[in-house]
Amino acid sequence: QVQLVEYGGGVARAGGSLRLSCVASGLTFSTYAMGWFRQVSGKEREFVAGISRSGGDVHYADSVKGRFTISRDNPKNTVYLQMNSLTLEDTAVYYCAAGYPLSVLTRPYDYWGQGTQVTVSS
Repeated sequence: QVQLVEYGGGVARAGGSLRLSCVASGLTFSTYAMGWFRQVSGKEREFVAGISRSGGDVHYADSVKGRFTISRDNPKNTVYLQMNSLTLEDTAVYYCAAGYPLSVLTRPYDYWGQGTQVTVSS
């Protein structure tokens, strides 16, 4: 049974930082591209960042470029999202996803975590 479990959500002040982790089990982690998406209630889920199977290729949404960093540790079956210079607009539920190929769209991702809430306060 495939499971993706996100950790690290919570409350941060604007300008602060949070680090999300997503631990995968039940799949061969290194064969999947990984993505982070976020969703605000009433809005569509949107791409935040993605990383290729080897970690050699990364993509970011324009809204987070220069502030967020995605990385992965294949032996630990874990993908990370370091979020710096947080703004109120970063408040959302953050989801990690596994799929192939690396994409900014949700469709190629086969597996999803349950999500973790990130709230940025002023």
